[in-house]
Amino acid sequence: MSAHNNFVANSVWSRAMLMAGAILTIGIVAFGALGLGVGSAKYDTYDSAKTAYYDAMEDPTVTEDELYELHHVEIDAHLSYLTYWIAGVTTLVICIVYAMFLGVGGFINMMQPQEEHGHDDHHGDHHDDHHDEHHGSASPIIMCIGVLLFLMGFPDFVESTRPLLGQGGSFVAGDMILSMVGLTIIMISIANWWREDLPFIGYGEQIATSAPFEGEHIRKAGIWVFIMSEVMVFATFFSSYLRIRTEWCTKWAFDEGKCSVGATEGDIVLTASDYLRPGGAAGTGDFWTMLPGAVNTFALIISSYTIVLALKTAKDKDWEAPKNFLRFFLPNKKIAVRNYLIVTLALGSMFIVLKLVEWSHLIAEGFTVGTVQGSIFFVATGAHGMHVFAGLLIMLYLVFKADTVGYDEDNGQGIEYFGLYWHFVDLAWVVIFPAFYLY
Repeated sequence: MSAHNNFVANSVWSRAMLMAGAILTIGIVAFGALGLGVGSAKYDTYDSAKTAYYDAMEDPTVTEDELYELHHVEIDAHLSYLTYWIAGVTTLVICIVYAMFLGVGGFINMMQPQEEHGHDDHHGDHHDDHHDEHHGSASPIIMCIGVLLFLMGFPDFVESTRPLLGQGGSFVAGDMILSMVGLTIIMISIANWWREDLPFIGYGEQIATSAPFEGEHIRKAGIWVFIMSEVMVFATFFSSYLRIRTEWCTKWAFDEGKCSVGATEGDIVLTASDYLRPGGAAGTGDFWTMLPGAVNTFALIISSYTIVLALKTAKDKDWEAPKNFLRFFLPNKKIAVRNYLIVTLALGSMFIVLKLVEWSHLIAEGFTVGTVQGSIFFVATGAHGMHVFAGLLIMLYLVFKADTVGYDEDNGQGIEYFGLYWHFVDLAWVVIFPAFYLY
């Protein structure tokens, strides 16, 4: 690899495999600490509370008030157990996906034949235009074919995985073939896309020539068009929810006397906001039920700030390491950009973990996808979560490039373009949280 041209040796890709191993180790440690460690202790507490409750049900001397109290102790213990178990399992699964994403991509590219490259090493300022320009790529089209095949086989894929999750039925490997072929094509296209982009050092960015993006980089215009289409997707969630939500008499609104005159308890519709409040719609919620959504709001806002810091650092020609304690975190420009991206990745990953902790609490309390209010909540927040997770996979590559080739004032636009998408995901959540959680 040279700082004066865009040659990247195949050995650089081995760094991706080392990063994959480190991430997998983090996931295993987190699962051991949260899931097997704290989670096991919480399960013992839950099991004892459940045994005490069921024993009390068989005891005629136990009063209704005592039984009610024991029931809530059992539910609180169950929610506490779910918090740590789900957090541990989710962290492990996320780290496995990250490790596979980096490891497979790195391995495929490391096995590619090494391109001949030597002319630039002998001609200081000479650049081969064919290599320096950022050309179009067939990788997105190949990826779309993989996505198509994966989705075509997705229903059978889901059914075939049910037995693996202990939900009955018999496992049929053949049902997973189409989706697995699709996933394989997706991974190959992503690996090829990385190989095309990693050497890009900022020269030859293609420029749009027609309105309304005339003069802008084509990739930036593409991101804006994509974001506009995403606005339409989330607008359907918001408009559908608000249209039916305005006609519902929720439990908290009924308790506050804010429903229409003559409304009775039979008119109450239990929404996510009812369950998410401390105490819950069923009287079983705890502080953790609302906390994940609140923490996630701040996590995404902060992550938008850290990715801006990564871009600002990359674009700053005169950047200097801070003189305070942050110099250990930001010792030089290259590491500073990488570490800001790692913080963004960690905050986004925490969002996914807390999202599934929250879902586990809601399902345990009885709020499931089987109702209109449940389906629109889980579909909307789930779609947003998928957008976050897709962004995190892209961010993994940004971290890898920052750690190897590096970002500077010439090629930092890659961070800028991704930042536009990440800010949109952040903004979408800022709207989702009050609409679905507080209203």
